[in-house]
Amino acid sequence: MADPVDKAQLERLEARITAMKTASAPRPKIEEHHSQAHLAWRMVIELVAGIVIGFGLGYGLDWVLGTLPLFLVIMTLLGFVAGVRTMLRSAQEIQETENAGPVPATDEDKTRG
Repeated sequence: MADPVDKAQLERLEARITAMKTASAPRPKIEEHHSQAHLAWRMVIELVAGIVIGFGLGYGLDWVLGTLPLFLVIMTLLGFVAGVRTMLRSAQEIQETENAGPVPATDEDKTRG
């Protein structure tokens, strides 16, 4: 008859083995060029959206205030900067998800293993 402590240790071991198997299991094959194209389009859209929103806000301010080129140029440049920052944030997010690896073992797991 198995001791309850041994049974609990076996269950923890089985859970760790299952977790390691799922972490190292190959990802389902999707066509890489389609997913990369999706990411590229996402970044282009973020950049263009920033520029268009800046252009619209600048033109609106210039139309209301009667200073046509001033706010149009300033807000378009700010929209460009905002679009680039958003693109860089998206690229960093994508890189972090690509580099995510298996969960490292804890100190408790190392002493028992």
